[in-house]
Amino acid sequence: MTATLRVVLDQLVSPTSRDLAEASRALTNALIATAPRGADVAGIIPRGEDPAVDGLVDLSRLGLPRRELAASWQLGMAPGVGKGMIHSPTLLAPLVRHDRVNETHQVVVTLWDLRAWEAPEALSRPEVMWHRAMLKRAERYADAVVVPTHAMADALAGIAPRLAGRIRVIAGAAPEGFRVPTDVAGRLRSLDLPGTFVATAGGAAASDGLAPAFAGIVGAGWDGDVVVLDCPDGEEPAVVELAAAAGVPEARVHVRGSLEPFDRAAVHGSASMFLAPSERSDWPWRAVEAITTGTPVVAADSPAHREVLADAAATASPAGFGDAISSALGERSEVLRVHASDRARAFSWVSGAERIWQLHAEL
Repeated sequence: MTATLRVVLDQLVSPTSRDLAEASRALTNALIATAPRGADVAGIIPRGEDPAVDGLVDLSRLGLPRRELAASWQLGMAPGVGKGMIHSPTLLAPLVRHDRVNETHQVVVTLWDLRAWEAPEALSRPEVMWHRAMLKRAERYADAVVVPTHAMADALAGIAPRLAGRIRVIAGAAPEGFRVPTDVAGRLRSLDLPGTFVATAGGAAASDGLAPAFAGIVGAGWDGDVVVLDCPDGEEPAVVELAAAAGVPEARVHVRGSLEPFDRAAVHGSASMFLAPSERSDWPWRAVEAITTGTPVVAADSPAHREVLADAAATASPAGFGDAISSALGERSEVLRVHASDRARAFSWVSGAERIWQLHAEL
C-alpha cells in the first residue's frame, strides 16, 4: 500500500510571499526526491493555474481561489480536501477535527516567522488577525507545527503553550541551486546598481532594524553605496529618509523590492558585506543566502542569528553595528568568508525533506 504525502501548494498558484513560494517549491521537489519506498507526493491547490511541479502523483484542485480558501480554512470549513497525510510549508492548512490514530489523517503546518505576535505593526491588520486565528486552530488541530529554529520554537511555546510537545524544528535553506550567476555585471546593470556596495534588507518597520543599520554603516566609516533588498512597495521613500537621518545621502542609497533568486545572488556575491539588522525570530532568509555566496555577514545579536549563523557572522547589538561592520570589512573579512561557506553547507532542502518524512512516519 502506497502512502501519499499531500502538500499544500497555494504559494505556487497565488503567491503572497516570494520566500514562501520559493520554499514551497524547493521543499516539494526535495520531498519527491527523497520519498521513501512505498511513498509518494501529491499536491493540494486552490483554484488557479497548475503549479508545474514534476513528480506529483496527483493534484487536488479545490473550488476556491486562494484568498477565499484562506478565509474558509480560517473558519474551519474545509470541504473537498479529503483525508491522509497533509503537510503545509506555511500556516495555511485544513485545520479541522480529525482522527489521526484510526483514520491515519494528520496535518502538519509550518511557521517561518512570528511577526503577527512580535511585530504586528509590520503587517496589515487582516494579516495579523488571520495568522493569530490560524495559530489558534493549529493549537487545537495540528498534529505538529514545524519551525526553522530552536529559538523560534521557544518563542512559539510561550505564545501558544497548548502546542507543547508538538513543535518540531526543521531548518530552511537557500533556494535550490543558489549561486552567484556568471552574468553578475549584466544583472547589476539591469537592476541599476553600482559595482561596489554593502547590502542590507528590510523596510520602514522599526522591527526591520534599518535605522540602526544605517547608523552602523555610517559609524563604520563606509562612504560608499548601500543596497537595500526586500523593501515593501511604497516604503521606499521612508527607507531613504531613514538613511538620510543617519547620514547616508539619498544618492548612495539603492532601495529595491523583492528580487528573483539569481538577482539576489548577484547582489550578495557583489556586496562587500551583508548586514542582517532585525532582532526578530524570523528565519533569516537573506543572511542564509549571503553565507551561501561566501559574503561576510554582520547580524543583530539575537537567538535566531546565533543559532543559524554561528561563527559565519559577526553578531552585535544595534549600538555595536559600527564596530562589527568595520571589522567585517577589514581584518575579519576573509575569516568570515571561509566560515560562511562552511556554515552554508549545514542547510539543504533535501535534509529538511528527509526529516519531514521522518516526522510524518512518527505521527
